[in-house]
Amino acid sequence: MKRMMWLLAAACLLLAGCQKKDNEPVVKNVIFMIGDGMGLNQAYAGAWAKGEPLQMMASTTAFALQETWSADNKVTDSAASGTAMACGVKTYNYAIGLNRDSVPVESILEQSACNGKATGIVVTCAMTHATPASFVAHQTNRNKAEEIAVDFVHYGPDVMIGGGRKHFEARKDSLNMSDSLRAKGYDVVYTLEDAINSSSKYLAAFCAEDKLPTVVDGRGDFLPRAVDLAIQKLKKEKNGFFLMVEGSQIDMRCHSNDMVGEIGEVLDFDDAVAVALEFARKDKHTLVVITADHETGGLAILQKGAYEGAEKFRHKFTTTGHTGVPVPIYAYGPGSQNYEGLMQNSDHKAIMSRLMGLK
Repeated sequence: MKRMMWLLAAACLLLAGCQKKDNEPVVKNVIFMIGDGMGLNQAYAGAWAKGEPLQMMASTTAFALQETWSADNKVTDSAASGTAMACGVKTYNYAIGLNRDSVPVESILEQSACNGKATGIVVTCAMTHATPASFVAHQTNRNKAEEIAVDFVHYGPDVMIGGGRKHFEARKDSLNMSDSLRAKGYDVVYTLEDAINSSSKYLAAFCAEDKLPTVVDGRGDFLPRAVDLAIQKLKKEKNGFFLMVEGSQIDMRCHSNDMVGEIGEVLDFDDAVAVALEFARKDKHTLVVITADHETGGLAILQKGAYEGAEKFRHKFTTTGHTGVPVPIYAYGPGSQNYEGLMQNSDHKAIMSRLMGLK
């Protein structure tokens, strides 16, 4: 009986979320930005190392906290939380674009495309990794990278920039998914410079065999430049666009308990946030949402010690895995007032769909 009442309440909340509110602005574009593994402490570590608030803190107008638990675990993985954010449903860990019963669910990116909007994904990991896959693919296990690559060929965004070339070309089935993308009109390139020089509306830039290098290892300003390129291409669509951006390697550095690397990735992600916010300020019809899929590392920020350079404070990682604590949401632009209080990762799709007037 209690379960039936819970399901009824959830259905009522979902219907309410899909109904447009009076005097609510229509949003033309959404830039949805995910700092993978970025809890509040990761963000504040970046700010303290920088010596001033991050752009996501100082230049946004709304703030909320987001719970991240999955349907089968209090501690989510990137696949379940990515699916919750993309598809609006809680699911089991490792699931990609499926509900808890393994039924495919339309993502906000797919819904945007069906409504005539341009779509894009920019990441620093493999394009087939859990978070980007959650916006495009529908698979029972995040590790099915080659199957996910096929989904990208069939349902992929207009612009995709990141890594993961091997999952499209060096495959066990000997198929070349990059050739399949070319057959669909994509310009497939392997460097950001070639991507910048491409005049094609449809772009697949696989700039690494798997993930890109870390910031510490010389990735440079790849992410902010790639975000700017994606925006410049997608904004040409008169019906607007949906763009998902992931600072993928915050999570990876926290899994390794690498504080210097984590700070570098957060600051790089924040530079990409600055690019999105600058566009939104000028455009005035763009909602920017910055959040995380979960916290990684159980990072604690302690009293200042004798650290030098980037580490201007003591810190302690308490795990090499994920934790179940809420993560921040920062928002800017029309409709940003919808982000307040304590929210669920599964709330995003209904809010963005409603604001963009999607059907």
